[in-house]
Amino acid sequence: MTRRVNRLWPLARTYWFDALILAGTGVWLAEAVVSLHHRDGPQGPLWFDVLAILAFTTPLLARRRFPLGALLAAGGAIAAATFVDGAIVKHPFVSFLFGLSICVLFGMRPARVQSAAGLAFTIGVAALVELNAPRGKVGDFFFDVVAFSVAWIIGFAVGGKLSEADEARERAARAEREREERARLAVADERARIARELHDVVGHSVSVMTVQATAVRRTLEPDQDKEREALLVVEQTGREALAEMRRVVGVLRRPEEAPALAPQPSLEHLDRLVESAREAGLPVELRVEGEPVQLAAGLDLTAYRLVQEGLTNALKHARAQQAEVVVRYADGQVEVTVSDDGRGGGDGDKGGHGLVGIRERISVYGGELEAGPRPEGGYRLSAKLPIA
Repeated sequence: MTRRVNRLWPLARTYWFDALILAGTGVWLAEAVVSLHHRDGPQGPLWFDVLAILAFTTPLLARRRFPLGALLAAGGAIAAATFVDGAIVKHPFVSFLFGLSICVLFGMRPARVQSAAGLAFTIGVAALVELNAPRGKVGDFFFDVVAFSVAWIIGFAVGGKLSEADEARERAARAEREREERARLAVADERARIARELHDVVGHSVSVMTVQATAVRRTLEPDQDKEREALLVVEQTGREALAEMRRVVGVLRRPEEAPALAPQPSLEHLDRLVESAREAGLPVELRVEGEPVQLAAGLDLTAYRLVQEGLTNALKHARAQQAEVVVRYADGQVEVTVSDDGRGGGDGDKGGHGLVGIRERISVYGGELEAGPRPEGGYRLSAKLPIA
């Protein structure tokens, strides 16, 4: 039952006015048949009155596709019909409700010139109705003018609110699309940055291997031709690999960037990073637990970047008073945690989608990242990285 109501509710919200139009049409037709011989009722013929009433009401069902044309068609049909049967829209009260509805719809038109012209058009139709009515009165015309004006004002106000709501939804949708686009660009940019840094790390290692192979080859005895040939292949392969890496990563590197000549930072440089944060006004406590082990260069760089991002967020976004950095070596993994007592969200979005880059880096090495507020207050950024 609840599921059926949930399916019908959107239809009811969309087509409730159409249902009222059909109901009003039925009531008006019944009134025309019952009051055909009434002194103040329609004067017939009946077939004309039926067609005229349908011409008054059914155009409103097409208002979504023809928002202005439907209203003009309904009003024009009323004006034209009064020349044949002047009493057709005078007797039933439902006809007055249709007139009010037309005024409300004109008032809701977003084009204000069309809206004002619609009110004038409706008042003109009301004047023609009173002019052609068998017992038309000036007082009835002024009453129609006041009632239609009030209905138009209501429609004008409602239309303004609906326009504001539509604009707000459009702005929200546009902001969401822009946010997603910024996040997508941030991911792409961070992946390119990771690739550049990995190039510098791996390139350094391949360079060392090539140089060592060259040194060993030069120390061989004259009769060690096979060993010399094998080492020469290692040298050539290493140099070709370095050249290819430079060509590929050169596409990713920004024009203003140059290849890193200094070694990439690692956890061995945490003291320097923590000291920089302290000099910037953030007291930081650094703890290293467990027996430190030698990490792969890229993994070491990833752990360092996590600490760097955590301290940057704590200092710039969270407005923290103090922070703590813990590096723990245990169970074949290194766990890096940065926590603070700040009041900010801790996400790097405000500072350039920093957490996006950290997630990308950690996913490269199969690690796990946790980021969120702490129960006692502040923010915590923690990652577990497998050493192997």
